[in-house]
Amino acid sequence: MKVLFSNPPWWPQGDDGGPVIRADGRRLAGVRAGSRWPHTLYARSQPDQFVFGDYLPYPFFLGYAASYAAKHSGAQIVLRDSIALRESYRSFEGHLKQARYDLVFIESASPSWEHDGGLIRRIKQMLPDTRLVVTGPITANAAKILEDYPVVACIKGEYEKGAVKVIAGAEGILEHDLLTLDEMNAAPFPYYDEVIARRYWDPNPRGQTAPQAQVWSSRGCPFKCIFCVWPATMTGNDPLGDQKRTVRHYTPAYMEAFLRDLTGCYGFKSVYFDDDTFNIGNRHVLDMSGVMGRIGLPWSAMCRADTSRMESWAAMQAAGCFGVKLGVESGNQWVVDNIVNKHLDLDIVRASVTELKRLGMSVHGTFTYGLPGETHAQMRDTKSFIASLSFDTYQESGTATIEGTPLAHIGDATVQGIFPGVNADDSGFRIETDGGKKWRELAASLRNS
Repeated sequence: MKVLFSNPPWWPQGDDGGPVIRADGRRLAGVRAGSRWPHTLYARSQPDQFVFGDYLPYPFFLGYAASYAAKHSGAQIVLRDSIALRESYRSFEGHLKQARYDLVFIESASPSWEHDGGLIRRIKQMLPDTRLVVTGPITANAAKILEDYPVVACIKGEYEKGAVKVIAGAEGILEHDLLTLDEMNAAPFPYYDEVIARRYWDPNPRGQTAPQAQVWSSRGCPFKCIFCVWPATMTGNDPLGDQKRTVRHYTPAYMEAFLRDLTGCYGFKSVYFDDDTFNIGNRHVLDMSGVMGRIGLPWSAMCRADTSRMESWAAMQAAGCFGVKLGVESGNQWVVDNIVNKHLDLDIVRASVTELKRLGMSVHGTFTYGLPGETHAQMRDTKSFIASLSFDTYQESGTATIEGTPLAHIGDATVQGIFPGVNADDSGFRIETDGGKKWRELAASLRNS
């Protein structure tokens, strides 16, 4: 059996049906698998003409599922990341016609679903004997997808085990069946290939060196930010934010073997830990710092300001960590507590940024605007908070509403009880699945307010 794990092309079209091209020549493109919040951006690349330097995340769920299926199913497995290839629809469809896969897995989420649903119909028309499977956060709508689209199965959550079941013949809705901690640490390393391994890139935090390895050292996050996708839909099953969320850590032995294999094969010059929250627990921070000290490459990580001891920043720096991302979301404490539900003291953020800069590390802050119930004055508080701290770089985005998250259910009484500041009837809240598009519009209104 020939099986494809696919991250298909995504080139958004304008109202006239043609490409959307900015004055500087950059074309609107989409980023999907590997991003917690799939979105559109203006890219250097053009269809079938890859140019390095745009934000491009490694498709973690696809990569792990492909290697797991290769080990446990006996099928002939291919992973084709069309986003990393920046291939055209013509090239993608030409490959499908030539390869004639028996089974194609496509990961999708709300921001790309209108596009992906249309592509699924085109693939089925072109290859009627190919069985199509949908994975990713969009499977929160699995029943409707199976009713409306020519797919044989929808797999909820991380999908290593679900993919093996489908290859063996399972159909319909496959509920969450996550790897146990032991299974996770016994699983094969994720799929890479020579063509695209060195294309993945995240320029932040400042100090990255290409080629860059993007890796996970854990899965999951215990916190319940209203908009956060993966802990709610992929590494957990908590779409309303009313259940327990857990974290599973890879062992130091697994990570060291993986990183040695990865860097040996592909010659990576830096490592970025793109965990939901790398520094959950001081022990894990010290364990991974020990691993990276032995690997000997510069590295960075996605962190919170308050989930490990202050002195652990120094341990990370001593092991070669040159920078971190800090998820902050808002510079208004009331918004952080009552709308985002992040449970983060902004004074601790200030203290951590000060300590990180004292150690000579770069700091990238992430912030979002357009939350339900958030006022323009509170958004301006975020602007002021950013200006008051010595971030090297920062990310501002519009709050995307993605299926499977509490934010997608703000009208539900359960969700409103958990997020006391959320006003589902707030006329100022704009539901938008593409955070990039929402921010491009919000930024203009903030400048003018």
